[in-house]
Amino acid sequence: MPEPDEFQYAVWRVVPDVERGESLNAGVVLFCRRRGFLAARVGLDATRLAALAPDADVEAVARHLAELAAIAAGEPEGGAMARLPQSERFHWLVAPSSTVVQPSPVHTGLSGEPEAMLERLFQRLVA
Repeated sequence: MPEPDEFQYAVWRVVPDVERGESLNAGVVLFCRRRGFLAARVGLDATRLAALAPDADVEAVARHLAELAAIAAGEPEGGAMARLPQSERFHWLVAPSSTVVQPSPVHTGLSGEPEAMLERLFQRLVA
């Protein structure tokens, strides 16, 4: 196993009704500066979202999450934000910018395989 490096991650939560305060984990973004790794996994459970908020625009929320993942990946669909350096993209992705899709606090950890860690976090916290 490779030597571990520090990484940072946050969970994206869907909060369809801020007044009720209920949330649904819908994605994870992970950044490992030393390995030049920034990526996100998203997965919106439309059935659970509809149970929390029957009037929620599931397609709009899914598009928003897909745009966040595109920014993390540096893909053209992410627009101007996707062209920023990885560290700037990560800090933008974990900054509160929406009332519906909200980032958790940033957490840290150690891993020699950030891609595998992203998958583990996604499976544990979102899937």
